Amino acid sequence: MSFYSSRCLSRAFFWLVSLLLASLIWFISVHLSDREDGRLQYGLLMFGAAVSVLLQEAFRFAYFKLLKKADEGLVTISEDGRSPISIKQMAYVSGLSFGIISGVFSVINILADSIGPGTVGIHGDSPHYFITSAFLTMALVFLHTFWGTIFFDACEKGRYWTLALVVISHLVTSGLTFLNPCYEASLIPIFIITFSMGVWAFFTAGGSLRSIVTCLSCRRKEADQVMVSSALQLPVED
Repeated sequence: MSFYSSRCLSRAFFWLVSLLLASLIWFISVHLSDREDGRLQYGLLMFGAAVSVLLQEAFRFAYFKLLKKADEGLVTISEDGRSPISIKQMAYVSGLSFGIISGVFSVINILADSIGPGTVGIHGDSPHYFITSAFLTMALVFLHTFWGTIFFDACEKGRYWTLALVVISHLVTSGLTFLNPCYEASLIPIFIITFSMGVWAFFTAGGSLRSIVTCLSCRRKEADQVMVSSALQLPVED
């Protein structure tokens, strides 16, 4: 458990460093530009989001290289010459920790604003701001987990077109958030991307339709066994 926890913390640290660098780039660009130009500031905000995505993916790749070096060291000192953790496990832990820390930073300011004293929708805005933000954060956590699985597998097998698709989907997802508060135009495409990436990550991790059928059939067998055993139990005597 401590091994996986250390991996989660180190991955979260990498994400925080990427966020810090992206924030510095955006901060400097804003101060060097005309703050009175609203259109320019909006463009710089989109530029900052794109830079943040690219830095996140760059640090994801750097973390993969670091894990590969660490894995090679573990193999040399292990008794059986095998790594204690597979690349798929590393990808899952890395993506999940990336998603959790990203979700925390995405929703922390929203939760702070929910305390008040303002009221959402009082000036005619959508009253569904908080619930849509929660769904968006959930989608981002899932997406980072799926992206991590696909990204690590692509790095391991040298599939650069897959890496490009992960980066492009990340950029598209980030860009769709600028359509808010038109939540239908942003949430629906983002959840379509999430579902597509989830299916892709499932098959990348070794899943198949046969494994789904086997899993469901095993659950049915276990349920049947529980029902049979409960029916064969003798009634308790008074």
